[in-house]
Amino acid sequence: MKALKAISTSALVTALIVALAGCGANQSASEPSTSDGLVTVKMVQEWPTGDAQWIPWVVAKEKGYYKAAGINLDIQVPPNTSATMQYLGTGRSDIAFAGSIDVVSAVAEDAPVISIAKYGSMNNAGIIALKGKPTNPKELKGKTIGTYGDAWSKAQLEIMLKNVGLTIDDVHLVTATDDDVPLLMQKKVDAITGTQMAEGSELKSLGVTNYEMSYGKDFGVPNAPVLNLAANKTWLEKNKTLAKAFIKATVKGINYARSHKTEAVSIFLKAYPKAETEQFATQQWEDTSALFGAENVTVKSSDLAQKKSVWKSLVSAAAKYKIVDQTQQASTYFTNELTEE
Repeated sequence: MKALKAISTSALVTALIVALAGCGANQSASEPSTSDGLVTVKMVQEWPTGDAQWIPWVVAKEKGYYKAAGINLDIQVPPNTSATMQYLGTGRSDIAFAGSIDVVSAVAEDAPVISIAKYGSMNNAGIIALKGKPTNPKELKGKTIGTYGDAWSKAQLEIMLKNVGLTIDDVHLVTATDDDVPLLMQKKVDAITGTQMAEGSELKSLGVTNYEMSYGKDFGVPNAPVLNLAANKTWLEKNKTLAKAFIKATVKGINYARSHKTEAVSIFLKAYPKAETEQFATQQWEDTSALFGAENVTVKSSDLAQKKSVWKSLVSAAAKYKIVDQTQQASTYFTNELTEE
């Protein structure tokens, strides 16, 4: 989905992450790295092309919120969907915008990563089709499904299928590089994987408002936020004050972007002019903004805190459906230390 990126599960990538994970282990707390005394924080994204879900930090950077916090935010766009957790796990990035299941997959491969804040409050991902076409997984045997190469998309689809007694081998997959909506619109596939605030938003921007959708949470997928902010544990241990300042500045960006939506979209498109159409970016931010609550609600850092029960359900599902080979205690995957007021 145009919202989630992932870690590659190949042995080569696993070896790379583990081998390089210690590269920054001997580094002390980050020193000022710019002429004006700011500390550079490297934040890798979940997708290789611009995504309007990045608006909070793009806006916060433009408005000077990070600079006021002593941060020079380096927004990194990965070359492909498997690079996000590779960047974070090897210390090439300090923070990542990624899928929650990517953290589970990364920890299973001994990568030093941890979730530091949730993005939204629910799982609104699933299987999408045009009006009148099936999306219930038990009706998809033999169908062609458009999806992506990231771990999250594969994990959710596998869980939904296994929940009704099918496997991934019962469907035909067509993998999109960065957008599976064109496959659906061109009728090259019967359905696609995606989220309401990404593929759903894109369909609405194209005038398709009555699409069909079956949500993963209704077919065995935990109702956990699809996305999260994660950090490299080695970096975080030495930069907790800086990381907390990052969260506070990001929350300021969320609030400004929610109360100035048109301006926020303009700032995003100025930074990433080829990312999305104005109609798509506007619709996507409208849908994404709602994940943080009613329009008149001011988001606080504590609103990004995570629940152990949610992570427990996510980890349990990953183990039950054999998405990962090993799991740990739920508290291993996240921390709320940075979201405390």
